[in-house]
Amino acid sequence: MNHIAKHISSIFRLPSLSPASLSCEFQQLRGIRVRVNNGNLESALRVMKRKMDSSGIERLIKREQIYHLKNSQKRVLARQRLERRIQSEDFNRKLKAILFKKLRGYVTTL
Repeated sequence: MNHIAKHISSIFRLPSLSPASLSCEFQQLRGIRVRVNNGNLESALRVMKRKMDSSGIERLIKREQIYHLKNSQKRVLARQRLERRIQSEDFNRKLKAILFKKLRGYVTTL
C-alpha cells in the first residue's frame, strides 16, 4: 500500500517545484544589482551602499558570521533587541489606537 502511495505522489509531483530549485530561485532573487553608468564606480558604490543599508543585507551578513561572543556582549545585544521590540510594540499599539479613533470619527487634526 505504501509503495502505491509513493508511486501516485510521484506522478502528481511537479518537477519544477522541488525544494532545491526553489532555494536556487530564492537565492537569485535576493541579490542586489547596481548599474555602473559611464564607468562611474564611485556613484555605483554609493548606490550599492544605500541599497545594502535599506535592505538589511549588512545585518544578515554580520549575523551569519561565526565567532565567539562574550556573555556581556550577548546580554547587551539581547537588551538592544528587547528595547527595539518594545518600541515597535508600543508604536504599533499607539498607531492602532489612532486608526480606531479615526475610523470612528473621534480624531481631530493633529
